[in-house]
Amino acid sequence: MASRFRHAALVGKYQAHGIRPVLEEIAHFLVRQGMEVSLEKQTAQSTGITGYGAFTPDELGRHCDIAVVVGGDGTMLGVARELARHGTPLVGINQGRLGFITDVSIGEFAKALAPMIAGDYEEERRTMLTGVVWRDEERIFEGFAVNDVVVSRGAASSMVELKVEIGSEFVANFRADGLILASPTGSTAYALSAGGPILHPGIAGFVMVPIAPHELSNRPIVLPDTAEIVIEIVAGRDTSVSFDMHALASLLHGDRIAVRRSRDQVRFLHPRGWSYYATLRRKLRWNAGVA
Repeated sequence: MASRFRHAALVGKYQAHGIRPVLEEIAHFLVRQGMEVSLEKQTAQSTGITGYGAFTPDELGRHCDIAVVVGGDGTMLGVARELARHGTPLVGINQGRLGFITDVSIGEFAKALAPMIAGDYEEERRTMLTGVVWRDEERIFEGFAVNDVVVSRGAASSMVELKVEIGSEFVANFRADGLILASPTGSTAYALSAGGPILHPGIAGFVMVPIAPHELSNRPIVLPDTAEIVIEIVAGRDTSVSFDMHALASLLHGDRIAVRRSRDQVRFLHPRGWSYYATLRRKLRWNAGVA
C-alpha cells in the first residue's frame, strides 16, 4: 500500500449551482481525516469559502500531494493540464452528467476517499498531447491537451483542406469539416461521436478522425504515439485549432500544427476495484439486456 496523503488540493466547478456546500462538506471531511486542505484560488474566490489556503494551480502542484476535483470531466481536464507537470495525482468526484474521468459518485465520496487518502487505491497514468502552431518560422501558439487537438472549419464557412504528415512522411490531404487527433482518454469524447474507435488507455497510440469527410474512404486511423504529427492548413476560411476546447481561431493557409506526445502524464487515482471496462459499461450503457 502506498504512503498516506497529507495535503489535499480541492478544486470545484465553481459555476455549478449549489457547489459551495458540497465543497465545504468535502473539505471538512478531509480535515477530519487529518489532512491539510488548500483550495484552488478561483474556486475559493467564486464560492466565498474561507478558512483554507487559496493557491493558483501551479502553487497547488508544488505544495499538495493529491488533488480532489469536484465537477465533470471538463473541470478535471482543466486541472489535469495544470498539475500534470508536477506529477500530482487526481481524484475525480462527479457532479457532471457523464464522468469518464471523474468516476467517484458525489454521494459516495466519503466511502471512496477514506481508503484512498490512506494509500489504498488503483492508479493509472494517461498520455497527454502537446502541440505548437507555426506561422512561417514563428511559433504563434502552444497548448496541451488531455483529450484532443481539433482543427475545424468556421461556423459559416465550407469545409477545409488539411495536409497531414507523420514523422516527416506525407500521409494524405483531407477535405472535411475538420480533423480530430485524440489520446486514448479523448477517444471516448469528440472523437467517438465523430465515428472514431475507443482506445484503451494502455495503448501507446493516438486516433486521427476526420470530421464529416468529403471522401467516404477517409476513415479514422489509430497511430503510434512515437512520431510527430503535422497538420497544415491548405484551404478553407476561419479555420481554428483547439486544445481541449482552448482555441486559437483564424488560422491562415500555410499554418502548421505540430502535435506529439507530451513528456508529462496525468495521474488518475481510483477506488480499489475500479475497472475501465466497468466504466465503459456504465457510461455507454452497455448493460442493456443484462440482468
